[in-house]
Amino acid sequence: MKTLNKLIVTRWHDRVLTALVSGKETLELGLEDASSILGNIYIGKVQKVVKNLNSAFVDFSDGRTGYYSLTDNKVTLFADGRHRKLKEGDEIIVQVAKDAVKTKDPVLSGNLNFSGKYAVLTAGKRVIGFSSKIDDREWKERMRPQIEQLLDGKSTGVIIRTNAYGQETKLLRELSALLEQFDRVMNLAQYRTCYSLLYEAEPDYLKALRNCPNGSLEEVVTDQPDLFARLQEYFRISDLSETTGLRFYEDKLLSLAKLYSLEYALEQSCQKRVWLKSGGYLIIECTEAMVVIDVNTGKYSGKKNLADTIRLINLEAAQEVAHQLRLRNLSGIIMVDFIDMDTEEDKALLMDTLKAAVRPDPVKTTVVDMTPLNLVEMTRKKEKKPLWEQIAQISK
Repeated sequence: MKTLNKLIVTRWHDRVLTALVSGKETLELGLEDASSILGNIYIGKVQKVVKNLNSAFVDFSDGRTGYYSLTDNKVTLFADGRHRKLKEGDEIIVQVAKDAVKTKDPVLSGNLNFSGKYAVLTAGKRVIGFSSKIDDREWKERMRPQIEQLLDGKSTGVIIRTNAYGQETKLLRELSALLEQFDRVMNLAQYRTCYSLLYEAEPDYLKALRNCPNGSLEEVVTDQPDLFARLQEYFRISDLSETTGLRFYEDKLLSLAKLYSLEYALEQSCQKRVWLKSGGYLIIECTEAMVVIDVNTGKYSGKKNLADTIRLINLEAAQEVAHQLRLRNLSGIIMVDFIDMDTEEDKALLMDTLKAAVRPDPVKTTVVDMTPLNLVEMTRKKEKKPLWEQIAQISK
C-alpha cells in the first residue's frame, strides 16, 4: 500500500518552515525567505535601454532595479495598454522571474505567469502546452478546443499541468478564475501609479500545497494559528477537502518540529556527506558554477563480486541523489560522479533508475547524458535559493 504524504507547516527561528514527509522520510524542506519578491507583479519604469545587450534596466519597487531581457520578452505589457517600441521612461508591467542573487539584480519578465493547481496562465506567450508527463494524446486533443474557446480573444496562453489529467471540469473552472485574475491585474495597472504592487505571489507553504500531485497528500498539519486560518481559507476555495485533511496540532509537550525530527533534517541537509544504507556515501559540493556529487563505496562490505557491488551502490546512490536534490532544493547544472562501470547494460540501468527517481520531483529535473568520462550531467530548474543558503541567512 502506497504511503500518503503529510505537509507540515510550522515556524523555525521566526521563519515559516514547510516539510513534506512520507512515513519517516522527509522529502522536501522549505524556509520562507522574507526578502523574496519572486512572482510579484509591479508597474515598473524603464531606467535605461541597453541596445548592445538587447535588454533594459527597470526600476520597480522601493528603489529596486531589475534586469529585463528584450530577447526573452517578445511582447512588452505597457501600463497604459498601448504597444510601441520600448524607450527610457516607459511604464511597463513586470513580474519578478528570479530573485536577486548576490551582486545580480532581480530578473524581470513581461511574460506574466498565474499558477494554479491544474494550469499556469501565461501572458505574452499565446500557446497551449501540456505537461510532458501527460502522454494521453486523445485526452489532450479533446481538451484543446475547450481551452481555445476560453482563451478566445485573450492575449494569453496556458500550460496544462500534470494534475489536470482526468480533471476536466476542475481544470476549466480554474482556468476561468486565472483569466479573471489576469484581467484584474491589467485593469488595475491603468489606475495605479508607477512602482505599485499589482499582484503578490502566494507564500511558499501554499505553493507547496498546490504543487502536490492529486491524491498524494493525506493531510496538512500546523501548530501556528495564523497559518491555520490562512490554510482554512485556502481549503474553502479549493477542492482539497475532498482528498486531504487539515489539522491544528496542539500538543504543548512535544513541538511539531520535534515530532517529525525537522531540526535534525535541517541539520543533515547542510552536511556534505550523506551515508547510504549499503555503507557507501555521497559527497555533495555546491560551487559557484554547479553542484558536484561524488559517489563512494565507503564501508560497504558485501560478499558480491566487484561489478555487482558497484552496480548496487550506484543504483542506491541514484535514488539518494534524486532525494537530496529535492530535499536541499539544489538546482542549475549538476554533475554526478558515479563509480565507474564497465558494461553498457549497467550504465543503461543506472540512467533509467536515475530518470525514474527524479520523475516525482515537482521542479523540472532533466537527466541529460553520461559523458565520455562517465560523469552524469543533470539540470534542475532554479526557482528559489537552495536550502543551505536559506539556513545560512538565519545564522548570520
